[in-house]
Amino acid sequence: MLSKTVAELATALANKDVSSVELTQAYLDRIAQLNPALNAYVTITSELALAQAAAADTARAAGQATPLTGIPIAHKDIFCTRDVLTTCGSRMLANFTSPYDACVVERLQAAGAVMLGKTNMDEFAMGSSNETSHFGPVHNPWDQARVPGGSSGGSAAAVAADLCAMATGTDTGGSIRQPASFCGITGLKPTYGRVSRWGMIAFASSLDQAGPLTKSAEDAALMMNAIAGADARDSTCLDIPAEDFTAQLNQPLTGLRIGLPREHFSGGLSAQVQEILQLAISKLESLGATFRDIELPNNHLSVPAYYVIAPAEASANLSRFDGARFGYRCENPVNLEDMYKRSRGEGFGDEVKRRIMVGTYALSAGYYDAYYKKAQKIRRLIKEDFDTAFRDVDLILGPTSPHTAFKLGEKNSDPVTMYLEDIYTIAVNLAGLPGMSLPAGMLGGLPIGMQLVGPALSESRLLNVAHQFQLHTDWHTQRPEV
Repeated sequence: MLSKTVAELATALANKDVSSVELTQAYLDRIAQLNPALNAYVTITSELALAQAAAADTARAAGQATPLTGIPIAHKDIFCTRDVLTTCGSRMLANFTSPYDACVVERLQAAGAVMLGKTNMDEFAMGSSNETSHFGPVHNPWDQARVPGGSSGGSAAAVAADLCAMATGTDTGGSIRQPASFCGITGLKPTYGRVSRWGMIAFASSLDQAGPLTKSAEDAALMMNAIAGADARDSTCLDIPAEDFTAQLNQPLTGLRIGLPREHFSGGLSAQVQEILQLAISKLESLGATFRDIELPNNHLSVPAYYVIAPAEASANLSRFDGARFGYRCENPVNLEDMYKRSRGEGFGDEVKRRIMVGTYALSAGYYDAYYKKAQKIRRLIKEDFDTAFRDVDLILGPTSPHTAFKLGEKNSDPVTMYLEDIYTIAVNLAGLPGMSLPAGMLGGLPIGMQLVGPALSESRLLNVAHQFQLHTDWHTQRPEV
């Protein structure tokens, strides 16, 4: 039962094959059994989950159910949750209990979803391996000696290991898509502004976007129906009419034009991953899609541009964590300056400090034009590359990651090597476009993800293509033996 998709569980609940309380208890039992080894959850809300499940059963009996009513979910610990710890994977917020719910949490609760707990993550979402968390690394359920990807690695591992039916994540430079690839699940980064950021603790405000991590594209569409939409509390949230993301899932792919960026199929991409993607391309061709080579000439500049812009925004966003108002405070400070220095020095981990320093430097007098302003100009060029490509194609296909999940500790000694993990995903965030990763094959017993990117607000088309691919392949149904 626990390996079923959200759509399958909704049918089982509607048919009274299982109650939400029974389903929730089964997930809680599995979490108790497997989480000590995987470290996917940092907080488990057993009592709250069972209470919400009982309310969901009551609502269903009264004929008031939505597709997500009674479905157990896990939230990345970057989303504020009322009266529940919200740590952002950091010592700085290790004792912070939020007084309110984030918009995403609020909307999923209104849809009847049952919160099992909060998932582990890279500290303040800064990382590509889930190794920067104050609470220790998450282990990939396919091979516990490997990383699950980051920063939403806890959510991805929880979905892959059947520790929840679905999970929320955030994507600033690939932090939904890369862990989805490493863990063999489906992850969607929506268009910037499609989902409210209110109550989502900020890393880089012009890049952050919340999205679903699920077992199938259909499940991702069901989650998007619940979380997408205008929110007056977030000035960057798009004020556009609500959309049913399931409506186009069964549209045929005949006539679909997909671009293959030359830059993504050369250089650092392994031959084995390229071979797996070629098989996926052949499958989509058999479903009616056509392919053509395209160019994204400024794609190689996305990583250096990102690692100026994102740290600059992070340095500003994280300035609020000073030991004075909330969060971690050092013991026995001798004066105010000592309290600031020691609270931030002790509360933040090495990667967060590194990015704060880089960002502060890039924004400082004399360097703003040389670094930050130039990075923003490059960002515009990257966006224009996508605009040009989408005049000739409907979607773009490529790898999510150049390889399978790497081993824990393998890249910790070289931050630049770790930053290059997001080489195929970062440009999508810089351009504010929707992108998703879905399982496309296996290599050495580990999943390989395929990335689809579309024009702004093309989530329904992305989900349609992913769903059709998953109807004719079984990679998304494979589960690790934890």
